Formats: sequence, structure tokens, C-alpha cells
Amino acid sequence: MDLLHLILIGFSLSMDAFSLSMIYGTLNLERKTMHFLSLLVGIFHFVMPLIGGFIGSFFLSSLFLHPEHLAGIIFLVLALEMLFNSKELGEKKASFAGISQAILFAFSVSLDSFSVGIGLSLDHENMLLCGVVFSIISAGFTQIGLKFGKKLSLKFGKIANIIGSILLFLLGLQYLFSF
Repeated sequence: MDLLHLILIGFSLSMDAFSLSMIYGTLNLERKTMHFLSLLVGIFHFVMPLIGGFIGSFFLSSLFLHPEHLAGIIFLVLALEMLFNSKELGEKKASFAGISQAILFAFSVSLDSFSVGIGLSLDHENMLLCGVVFSIISAGFTQIGLKFGKKLSLKFGKIANIIGSILLFLLGLQYLFSF
């Protein structure tokens, strides 16, 4: 597979990171937090295909839950947490409840790269190159999504966070009931 194909796969893998980042951008996050989340998503998009390549389809077939269902559950939990914390936002800048929420965010948008890593390893692809390409693209898309969501938040205020929470909840339901 050539570099162009890897870039196209990286773009497709980064779409959910972009959409979820737009939703989280409505939390009016601090710049430092936005950079940290982008970096963390990039790291996860580097590591997850490597893990997928090493573990292979054996782990996926023995998993009691399909990766999309796991992502759906995580999205639902994040949506409810965002919605319940929206009344505290006001004009202040929000931060993630902690490193665990940031890791959960990055993990949830990187689950699909795990599955792609399994497929690419079966084609004997250079997994390090795949990880680097996916990492750079997903970190960039996350940063863009967070900034765009922040602009929406500044323009529409708390209502943007509530709409973002509802969209995330619906996205979680879609992932949960996709199979």
C-alpha cells in the first residue's frame, strides 16, 4: 500500500476524532488542554494500530463486546458527564475531570484504528509508518475540531455544550446499535 492510501485511511480514521473534538470544544477548554488532547489522540492513533497488528484477530474474536459497541458505551458515558457538568460552565473555562477522562476520550476515538491495525497487519504493511501517518492526521483533526467547537461555544454559549452533549449521546447510540 502506498503513502497516499495510508493518508486516506488516516483521514477516514480521524473523522470521529474531529466530530467528537468539535463537541468537546464547546466546553470552552483552555488552550493547554486542547493541545494535550490533540497530542493524546495522536499518541493513541499511533499505538492502537500497532497493538491491533500485534494482537491480531484472535483478541477481537474472543472479545465479548464488539469495538464499536465499546465506543458507543464510552460515548454515552461522556455525553452524560458533559450534560451534567454543563450547568457549571457559565463563562469559565472548563477542564476535563482529570487525566482519566482525557484518556477515555482519546481511547474512544482510537478504537477504530485498532481494528484497522489488525487488517493492515494481515496485509504485511509497515505498521510504524501507518502509526505515524494516523497519529499526525488525527492530532491535527482533533486540534481543528476543538478550535471549531470553541468558536461555536463562544458564539452560542452554554446551548452549544448542551447540543454537543446530545449529539455525542446520539453518536453513542449509533455506535451501540450499529451491529
